[in-house]
Amino acid sequence: MTDSTRRQQQFAEGKAVLEATGGTVASNVIDALGEVSPELRHQIVAWGYGDIIARPGLAPRDRQLVTLGMLTALGGCEPQLDIHINASLNVGLTPEQIIEALLHSSVYCGFPRAMNATFAAKKVFEQRGLLPAE
Repeated sequence: MTDSTRRQQQFAEGKAVLEATGGTVASNVIDALGEVSPELRHQIVAWGYGDIIARPGLAPRDRQLVTLGMLTALGGCEPQLDIHINASLNVGLTPEQIIEALLHSSVYCGFPRAMNATFAAKKVFEQRGLLPAE
């Protein structure tokens, strides 16, 4: 297999994982990134999703819980939290489980970061009609 063929295969495998977890929202963001940095787009899809996120060692829901915790800890990652909160819902986490994970992160990351992540979750829940009726 040539390097070019392997590169295309890695991208295709990663794209399938990206679409299965992140759906249209994540694909659109990654495609928009390709307009300015095609190589970064390739690496995120081929390596990030194709080689790392596709590994069998953790279930997709568990990977999303880890990702939510890390993005919350980093702070300033609200656009990425939007994508991964959607992905968390797509792989079977409930809004209640997501909120519980973000609450748990407040112990380790601090209240401001947990609050920012929770507001990102609220935005996604509103968009998907998942907020409880008042």
